[in-house]
Amino acid sequence: MSSKAFASQGDLEEKKVTFAELGEGAYAYTTEGDPNSGVIVGDEGVMVVDARATPVLAGELIDAIRTVTDKPIRWVVLTHYHAVRVLGASAYGAEHIVASEATFELIRERGAQDWASEVQRFPRLFRSAETVPGLTWPTITFDTRMTVWLGKREVQILHPGRGHTKGDTIVWLPESRILYSGDLVEYGATPYAGDAYFGEWPATLAKLAAMKPAKLVPGRGDALTTPKIHWPPSTARAASSPSCTTRSAAGARRATR
Repeated sequence: MSSKAFASQGDLEEKKVTFAELGEGAYAYTTEGDPNSGVIVGDEGVMVVDARATPVLAGELIDAIRTVTDKPIRWVVLTHYHAVRVLGASAYGAEHIVASEATFELIRERGAQDWASEVQRFPRLFRSAETVPGLTWPTITFDTRMTVWLGKREVQILHPGRGHTKGDTIVWLPESRILYSGDLVEYGATPYAGDAYFGEWPATLAKLAAMKPAKLVPGRGDALTTPKIHWPPSTARAASSPSCTTRSAAGARRATR
């Protein structure tokens, strides 16, 4: 008896890529429902939010970055552990790869299993999978919050709670109020829920809503750039506190291997 194929295995049509500036030095790299990435350009370097699935696909994002800046890519942030988001990281040559402590735990516990599963399920997204050198390990991990200064630009990297996975991370630009949400938010797509925490996801979303982002880059789908983002009423009721963190930036530490 043959096993039933995933619908994604037959999805081989290339998607339209959009590389759009949302604010000064803040970009969304969106791909018609495929996983999105973010790009933040600082005074002396660049931060990438989500690395893409393989070094070859990461190279396409690097090409887009080079249309707007020649500054080195120094930071890569992983919003969660799924292989389709992280295995392209080696292409950037970044000094720092950042993930939450909980994401590091998931990479350690099931990163290899997820890699094998996603390569099978998403053949188009894992084009040139043989170029992946191995699992992507963070060089810096944090508990609930850390702040990076890209020159004069403040970038907050936050773990607001569990939802899509136990390690979900968002990237927040407080001055321009631009939010990169990872797969905590998807637009026009149904999130994968195999690692989800359904009972906690609404409260985590409520914390994002309380930040009142002016623009939001979801994990999949078009960047949301309307003046007001409408959140479901249930998320507004779910949060017991609007705070996204309970620990200072001193909670960040270098991960040891």
